[in-house]
Order: sequence, then structure tokens, then C-alpha cells
Amino acid sequence: MNPSFSAVQNFSRRDVLKLFGATGGGLALGATGLSWSPMVMAQGEESRLNLFIAIGEDDKVYLTCHRSEMGQGIRTGIPQVLADELGADWNKVVVVQGLADKRYGSQNTDGSRSIRKGFDKMREMGAMARTMLEQAAADKWQVPISELSTANNLVIHTQSGRMVSFGELASAASKYELPKVDTLVLKSPQDFTHIGKPHKIVDMDGILNGEAKYGFDVQLEGMRYASIVRPPVYGSKVKTLDDSQARKVAGVIDVVRLPVPKGAPAFQPLGGVAVIASNSWSAIEGRKALIISWSDSNNDSHDSQAFLKQLVERVQAPGKLVRQQGEQSSDWPKQNTVKAIYTVPYLAHAPMEPPVATANVTDSGCELWASTQTPQSAAQNVAGFLGLKEEQIKVNVTLLGGGFGRKSKPDYCVEAALLSQQLKVPVKVCWSREDEIQNGYLHAISAQLYQARLGDDKMPQAMLQRTGFPSIGSTFAEGADYPAPWEVDLGFVDVPLAVKSLRCETVEAKAHTRIGWMRSVCNIQHGFGIGSFVDELAVKANKPITQMWRDLLGPERQEAFVDQGFKYGNYGEELARHPVDIARYHGVIAAVELGMRKGEQPKVNQAWGFAVHRSFAAFVAVALLVEVDKDNKLKVLRAVAAIDAGTVVNPDRVKSQTEGAIMFGLSLAMMGEISFKHGKVVQSNFHDYPLLRMTQCPDIDVTVIPSDAPPGGVGEPGVPPVAPSLTNAIFAASGIRIRELPVSKHLTV
Repeated sequence: MNPSFSAVQNFSRRDVLKLFGATGGGLALGATGLSWSPMVMAQGEESRLNLFIAIGEDDKVYLTCHRSEMGQGIRTGIPQVLADELGADWNKVVVVQGLADKRYGSQNTDGSRSIRKGFDKMREMGAMARTMLEQAAADKWQVPISELSTANNLVIHTQSGRMVSFGELASAASKYELPKVDTLVLKSPQDFTHIGKPHKIVDMDGILNGEAKYGFDVQLEGMRYASIVRPPVYGSKVKTLDDSQARKVAGVIDVVRLPVPKGAPAFQPLGGVAVIASNSWSAIEGRKALIISWSDSNNDSHDSQAFLKQLVERVQAPGKLVRQQGEQSSDWPKQNTVKAIYTVPYLAHAPMEPPVATANVTDSGCELWASTQTPQSAAQNVAGFLGLKEEQIKVNVTLLGGGFGRKSKPDYCVEAALLSQQLKVPVKVCWSREDEIQNGYLHAISAQLYQARLGDDKMPQAMLQRTGFPSIGSTFAEGADYPAPWEVDLGFVDVPLAVKSLRCETVEAKAHTRIGWMRSVCNIQHGFGIGSFVDELAVKANKPITQMWRDLLGPERQEAFVDQGFKYGNYGEELARHPVDIARYHGVIAAVELGMRKGEQPKVNQAWGFAVHRSFAAFVAVALLVEVDKDNKLKVLRAVAAIDAGTVVNPDRVKSQTEGAIMFGLSLAMMGEISFKHGKVVQSNFHDYPLLRMTQCPDIDVTVIPSDAPPGGVGEPGVPPVAPSLTNAIFAASGIRIRELPVSKHLTV
């Protein structure tokens, strides 16, 4: 039986959306008495319920998570913040998944920003609800509201010892005006009861017992399955199609050509041919029986090895200036100049669950079920392709079996919607592993040049940096052949080196496939480049790399990059709130140094490597202990990491995210490579695009630096220092300097 709702609900949605920087909508409290379900509550325009907080007569506190859960624990983190300011009993919290809804503000679960951008606003909403409950109790008992507090779902009057539950007060609380933000009294951090506590993730039991629902678990009555052959070369089209044998496969219902995209790729489907069947096996077998010839494409000759060679040549020639600190240096004497070029290949996201979406298009609109990182974008794109209004699209968000940025591109949602519209039945589109590897959005191939003129003290007097890679901007605009300003902000121009002369340039790089953001985005190649080059400088100066980093970063300060020819984006944050703080670099460096001293000491053929990086407003240092035996076989023995992400909500998740980032980074650095021949992706599955196996995983020790600074990102910042710490360790252990990833090109992994 559904509980009867009598509780906190919306007055003014406009205020809520203002809190999230959106337009229209808001938060308020009120009583209804509706029978409801959590999913209805999250979406029901007519239910007049609070967008984020509702309290039932059963005294349960229903808290909405408007972001997508892909293993990072956000469905626990956001409710922790709301519950803390509210004074909720965690055992009475029910987490509700928010569906696509503009009233939430941005629902994009990317950029490591869910907590970073929402922490203060969630606290304010929790405090609003708490204040209204306290006001109801104050009037009930005729006492000043200042004498009241909340804890464990109770409003408490300490002087008299009286207590009343949230459920008993909810109806009365609903009649009060929504408190203004500037009147709220927020908790002191020392009074937090949920924030900073290691709550088990709310989905853990369901994940362990198999009840958790992922995109592949969606089943609808009358649903059909689609398996799609997409163009093997980006830009090619179906020239001829023979589907006669496919239609003979038992279970196959239809064969449908998908529209060919025009212009920039954006989130358009790639086109191709879909086999529709009553079950997934028949769809796959029917697909195998298709005979298709493809048209020529401008990308037919794309060869990733040749293209990388071009990029390496380009970064050795003058490029486009993006940052100039001090005077430009033209003095690069050979005997005093250190120069190195680093390359990273194309990379695939390869989440354990490939993209999947189920759509049901009817006369009234489209309902979608998808493991998506961006339900609002999915709704917008589906509406556009179907010719419907956005409000006619309902997006149900399932759990994601990993995302890493791939599932923020809703092309697969559009595929399902287009097929359902044509066939007039619910259709599920399941990408295979091969589809994901060969037809996904890839992290860009790249080359970076770093050059330094050394003084008598072996320290750089001048530095030159150049980077070249196909821009993600090419996915959204044809002719975007240079890295965008926001891409060079990611670990290239924003490394606060205290060097007298520092010049940063970019070079041209045309895209030949769909380029998309991946976990830590351009910090992947830039973190590898600068992290490796600093090690080369340390070796030249014969000093520990940790000391070289300290010397290069210079005195403690907050770097603002003024008068250097560029405006730093800082991941969308104000520098005053999230400064580039040299002291915090020093903090994580010191923590990892301590971890290395405490850890296992290197033996023969073993050595530590180190790197530090700031990204997404968080600071991370990583040290790896490796062994390279006489046969050049690599073994990663131990990882020590420290992260300063400011105030953390759930330290267990911060540790887990950092551990995951180390394994993700090791997978990419050791084995990750997507290559192209004749315009086609060569790799197809985990046998030739491997992820880290358990036997390859090191012991990992993560230190979370205590901090009361505003929350920074957590999911992505751990990735960038991994590759350089690995290759630096390999050099220290073996003398083999690896500047070209993956490591498997040079060593046995």
C-alpha cells in the first residue's frame, strides 16, 4: 500500500531553480494527502511536491537525487547533504531518483561537479525544510524557534524535553512561507552528522543481490530488440543492402535503415541498418546475415599512426599562442635545453555496461528508459529527432554500469526513439562491446612538446609547451581544428609553474572520428606530458622529483594567471572560491612522500615514480612502486595517493573514486590504444582493448586530506597523475624512458 503523503511540498519552484542557477521553479513545503510513489513524486507536475525533500506521514524522509548513479555514489552523497541540514534519521531516508526535469537545473552528471556545484544549495534546501518544521513546533509549543533543534527525524525542545517527529509536523509545516536564503542558519561543520561520514551507498544491497536495475534490465510488454550495424568509417553511408537472409532468421521482425547524419556529429545517431527482432539473440543473428556495402568517406584514408606522426611534427613548429608568462624566449642553446615530446593514442571509454536505451513512442509522446548521464539532453535530442515538444518526453534514469563520459552523449537514446516511432512498439537498442569500441566517441589522439632552457642551477629559466589534438569542439562544429580554450585549461595552461618565461601554444589537428570527453578529459594527455617532463628535469638536476615539483611551483600563493593573455576557466568556478593554491599542492606532495617512506622499500629492479596534478578544483598526488625485470616485464606493486578535494561528503566514496581512478589510469597508460587503419577502428573488444586485470592491480593506499575548503571534484582528478607516475617509476627502475603511450608498446605488462 502506498503511504499517504502529508508533508513537505513545493510552494515556489522558481526559488529552487534559482538556487541551481536555472530559470523558473522552486522549493516550498506543503501538505497534500496524496497517495503516491517515489517515482511519481519526482516527476508529478500536479503532485505539488517538493523537488528534493518530502516527508511522509510514515515519518520517512524522501530525498531526491537528480544526478545519475554510475558507481560514484552520488545517490548517497546528495541525500547525505540534504539529510544533514534537515536533521534526518538516515535509517528513515528513502532516495528517489529524479527523472529528466528542467526544474532541477543541470542534471549533467559529468565534470566531477555534482557535489562541487550542489553542496551549498543542497544545504540551503535542507535548512529551509528544517526551519519550517521547527517553526511548526515552535507555534505548537509556544516557544521561540531559536530554542529548537532537529536530530534523528525529531524536532527537539531541550529545555522542556519535548520532542515531535517530522511526520507529525509535516502537515503543519507545509502552511508556512518558504524561508529566504539569507535568513537561514546553517549548521556548523563540527555539528555535521552525515556529511563527512562513511555511509554505505544506498544501492549496495540491490547491487549485491541482483535487484538493482540497470539499462539492460528494462523489460516492457511487447518490447522489440534492435541490433544496429553502423558505418565502419565515420562519414560513410549504406550504398547497397541485401537483408534477405537476415529476414529469414527466426525471430527477426524487420530491417530498418537509420537516417544519415548531416553536419557536425553532435549527438546524432551514426546511421546504418537496424535489425528488429523479438529477442536479442535473433537481432544479433539477423545483423550478422546482413550484406551491406558502404559509400566512400573523407576519412577512408585515416591512419592513426601516420596522423600521430603528423602531430609530432606539428608540435615542433610554431603554433597559436594561448599563454605567455613573462617575456618570450628565443634563446634555446642546445647544451642547456631539455626537450621532449609525449604522445597519447585514441582511447575508448569502455564502460562495463555498453550504451543501452529503451523507448516507447505513442501518440502522446515518448517514454525513455536509459542508463544516461544526461537525462535532460536525452529528452532534448529525442524530442528534436521525433518532432515532439520536450515536455512530451519522459526520461527514466536507471543505474549505469559505468559511464566515464560516454553516456553523456545520448545518440543511442535517439536510435531507440526513432525505431520505436517507426515500428510503433517499445524498442530496446543494445550496443554490443564491439559497437562501443568501434563506434563510440573517442578520447583524442595527441602530441605534446615540452622544452626548457636550464640555468646554472639546472632549473628552468624558460619553458615552451605545445599541444595538438583533435578538439571536442569538432563534435559540435565543423572546422573546429584547434583545441578550444576550455580544453587547454585542462592541465596545459593552468599548471602554476614559477618560471620566469613560460609560453604555451596549440597546433592544428583535424578530427577524423567523433571526439568526446572521457573521465578527466584533456588532463589525460596534459597530465602525462607535464608529469613526465618534470621528472626529466628532476633527473637532469639530480634531485627528487617531489623536490623538483616544489621548486617549480615556487612559494605558497594563489595563482591567478593575470596579464598572461588568457582567462582561466577554472572548471566553471570562481578562483576566489576554488583557488589554484600552491599550499594544497604541497600538502598532497607531502602526504604521498610520507606514504612512500612508510611503504615497502624498493628492491632490485624496483623504484617509485611520482606525479601531482590539479584538476576539477582538486589536488591529487600519486606514487607508484614498480618492478621491471630483466625480460622487461612490468609489475605495478603498490600505489600511494593523496587527494585534497576540500570538504568531502562521504570519505569512503572519495577513497573508492581515487582507487578507481588509479585503476582506470593504469588501464589507459599500460594498455589503452585505439588505432585506425583505412579509416576503421582496429580494436573490437577486451581481448585487444584490455582493462586492468586483478593480477595487474597494485595494493592501493589513499589519504584524504582533511579540509574545510569548498568541495572540489572527486571522480576525475585521480586519473591524470597515474600515467606519469607509472612511466617515471619505470625509468627509475630500468632506465627506460617511455614518452609514447601505452606502455605495452615498450614493455610486457
